[in-house]
Amino acid sequence: MTCERLPVMPLPFHLVTLTHATWGQALTCARSLGPGALPELRLDLFPEADPGDLVRALGGRCLVTCRRQSEGGRWPDEDEAGRLAYLLRAVAAGPTWVDLEWDLPVPPELQAARPGVGLLRSVHVAPGVFDLDQRLAALPEGDAFKWVGWAGRLGDNGRLRPALAWARNQGVALSAFLMGPKGLPSRAMQGAWGGAFTYAAPDDGPAAAPGQLPLATLRAWRCAQLGQSHGLCGVIGDPVLHSRGPAFHNPRFQKAFKNLVYLPLVCGDADEAAEALEALGILGLSITAPLKLTLPRALGQEGPLNTLWRRSLGEPWQGANTDAEALGQALSQLEPGPVLLLGGGGVGRTSRAVLEAAGRPVLQASRQAPVAPGVVTAFAPVGVMQATSLGMKPEDPPPFPELLEAALPSARWAMEWIYKEDTAFAAWARQAGLELVSGAALFDAQAEAQSRRFLTDCAGASRQPTADS
Repeated sequence: MTCERLPVMPLPFHLVTLTHATWGQALTCARSLGPGALPELRLDLFPEADPGDLVRALGGRCLVTCRRQSEGGRWPDEDEAGRLAYLLRAVAAGPTWVDLEWDLPVPPELQAARPGVGLLRSVHVAPGVFDLDQRLAALPEGDAFKWVGWAGRLGDNGRLRPALAWARNQGVALSAFLMGPKGLPSRAMQGAWGGAFTYAAPDDGPAAAPGQLPLATLRAWRCAQLGQSHGLCGVIGDPVLHSRGPAFHNPRFQKAFKNLVYLPLVCGDADEAAEALEALGILGLSITAPLKLTLPRALGQEGPLNTLWRRSLGEPWQGANTDAEALGQALSQLEPGPVLLLGGGGVGRTSRAVLEAAGRPVLQASRQAPVAPGVVTAFAPVGVMQATSLGMKPEDPPPFPELLEAALPSARWAMEWIYKEDTAFAAWARQAGLELVSGAALFDAQAEAQSRRFLTDCAGASRQPTADS
């Protein structure tokens, strides 16, 4: 008499690694995920527990993994026999999926559990190694496959696209992505490029690997619904992972039923950025430091610019400086008169040009061109504009405090570009009773101008609303 084996349960798009400090926290998270996400039970993170008990606590609904230290896990590499024995104890409890390294033979105990237990074959390659095509040419036994590399350059993400498209066309359940901050696009665009699933950090726990995004972020960006027709926009610079851009633009794209997605793109070099624009097929860009001058120049544009867009790949770029537009609009509502401008970088240059175009006298101070407090007092500025990078970090002090003190007798308003509400400069302005134009207000104004251009002029196809929109 033979027993009928159950078919493999398909992997959902989101696999959430349980990285919590305690099993109780991990279990609570796993039970809250819902059917659209599967918990990844990393046995190496809970080495003192009985692996069968962990699987049974999850009702068997999990992907079981036991990761070596050399692949980002905690299990000692020298104890391979112990690791596999621990993994097979979990298999005996009946998980829905188990992760086995790409090059290992399938143990008899795991073979006996199939196909009721799905087999995911995984490999993590060293930085600089890119052997995805060779591995896909000789797939091991398995039901799904995971290849993980490292992003040394932003454009490296684009190298995954042909392999992911091939896998989709062949019906191969593949996830191929790159670790590190520059690998973020490969995680978010996994479904759009042809990948069958991607990994997420729990919303209440740390990331398991560099560049892993929280589940709530992937869901907010609707990464599971992205398709081949989706165009890519983003904010490029370094740092950008803190940017409010994705939270601002993605809801507008979604509300307009526009097939565009907006991501943070970590890159501080203009040549590398220009290469990535083509490798990733980018249609729209918000540009931030340090690229506002250098990237437009690399593309044949006059900077500084903070916005680039094009209708489709191969068409010429169009550029604008919506920072200047937002600043001009804000200045028109403020008391006229001379302005003390703090900062000499790209934002400082943009600010000075707008101030002078508005007919306002400008006294500019920077580390390269210092100004004495007595000069500020004699200049009697009615406004103080903060255009330095100070304020990006919570511990940052106010810029040029001696100049701020000298400006107080005549100052009536203050403005800054850092869009955090709790900067030291903002606190100084509020304490002094000045009218304050916050960085958040300037961000919203310039981002709205960017969004209009992306929605109108980028070729992400408009679509009709659906039940899951």
